[in-house]
Amino acid sequence: MTRSPRAAALLGLLAAVLVAGCSAPAVAAPGPVDRPVITTRGTGTASAAADIVTVTLGVQTSGTTASEALAANNEAAAAVQEVLRGAGVAGEDLRTADLSIFPSYSDEGRTITGYEVSNRVTAVLRDLAGAGALVDAAAGAAGDAIRVDGLVFGLDDDGEARTQARADAVTQAIAQARELADAAGVGLSGIVSITEVPVAGLQPLPYAAEAAADGARAAVPLQPGTQDVEVVVEVVHALG
Repeated sequence: MTRSPRAAALLGLLAAVLVAGCSAPAVAAPGPVDRPVITTRGTGTASAAADIVTVTLGVQTSGTTASEALAANNEAAAAVQEVLRGAGVAGEDLRTADLSIFPSYSDEGRTITGYEVSNRVTAVLRDLAGAGALVDAAAGAAGDAIRVDGLVFGLDDDGEARTQARADAVTQAIAQARELADAAGVGLSGIVSITEVPVAGLQPLPYAAEAAADGARAAVPLQPGTQDVEVVVEVVHALG
């Protein structure tokens, strides 16, 4: 069989490539060089005195119609908010948490006998010394419709405590790395990275305040206590 000059040239070129490929030594592609490291975690905790309290007050009313129950609720809720504002609670520290209207049923659960309205407001109180009396006054303004759904102490600014906790966490992580390196008979040549690990954050201190809903006229006793701020860091140390 005769080949055209062009076909013969292509076959010759292919043969040359195959021969070159077989004779060339295989060379591995360069990859990243891993350096040995130790990874440790440290936890730091700092405490600070609570300086705010967040209180959630609910007003629950009932009526034969939804509009009747809502009107009664509006009046009681407005009275509670008026007391809070009158005591100096700023607008940005006062917000409606939720408002719900729902039917109530007979014992058989088939007939609607009326309606219930619930309105909850959350307020941040910054005057801890007067917070107990203010909660009591707000409860008195709503009468039997009041519901105290919770009191939570906290920190208005946890920056200083968080800085201390962060420093303690890093110190602990470095100490752990040194212990591990010493046990393994190796040295540390520096820190590769430091990462702050997300945690639950500030752990609020709840306060059961059912007494405020019982009509007690004495100011609700409040003990703010302290707040713990926790920071967790992950530190990668280079060996060498």
